[in-house]
Amino acid sequence: MSKRLIAMADDELRALLGLIHGADSVELKLTVPEEQGFETQKALGIDPLDARIRQVFFFDTPELALDASGVVARARRTQGKPDDSVVKLRPVVPEDLPAAERGSENMKVEVDAMPGGFVCSASLRAELEKSPVRAATASDKRLSKLFSKEQRAFFAEHAPEGIEIDQLHVLGPVNIAKLKYSPSELPGKMTVELWNYPDGSRILELSTKCAPGEAFQVAAEARAYLSGRGVELSGEQQTKTRTALDYFSNRL
Repeated sequence: MSKRLIAMADDELRALLGLIHGADSVELKLTVPEEQGFETQKALGIDPLDARIRQVFFFDTPELALDASGVVARARRTQGKPDDSVVKLRPVVPEDLPAAERGSENMKVEVDAMPGGFVCSASLRAELEKSPVRAATASDKRLSKLFSKEQRAFFAEHAPEGIEIDQLHVLGPVNIAKLKYSPSELPGKMTVELWNYPDGSRILELSTKCAPGEAFQVAAEARAYLSGRGVELSGEQQTKTRTALDYFSNRL
């Protein structure tokens, strides 16, 4: 992780520092080649039975018009927790967000950094009291019911003109096993997510979050920890959302 940060060109580094300065948090991510997934879990000493099960549903047009505009709409079911929904905009420059959006207690501005690139996103989240995601995605119920008034306004502001939430198609679900653990070598927690796609393919992602001012130090520590455990750091990176959208839109 840190090797990529150190090797950045000056203009890239300035752009990253500017985004980090205005963000709430930084998430450092690494995806592991699928054929190395089992060995990676074994090397990290994690127990799959500690994982919590999730389902993620994305919403978009068959042509992925939202994705083309940098908008992500999704809803999640999580074992033992309430459902939730998110409307996300990316890429963003934190200082360019309207004050009303940036000041919302439900808004999170985060920089995602992985080997080969980085992006800053603004996510507006809502917890759903009655866990309606399963029913809404399995019937003709209005998808807009999964999103708060604040989220619907955020969507309307940034989605392509003429596209309404209730016109979107359900893309999903993707079944996910997620667990967090605290390695003694790191100051914070490491998150492991295994995304299982309907065609049998999988993406194993390792990540850790930190405050903006700690990003470079945490990246160096995470790299040392993972390489010390024999985890492959130079494999081709995949993005979970991109893979899901491509798979389900092709089926449509």
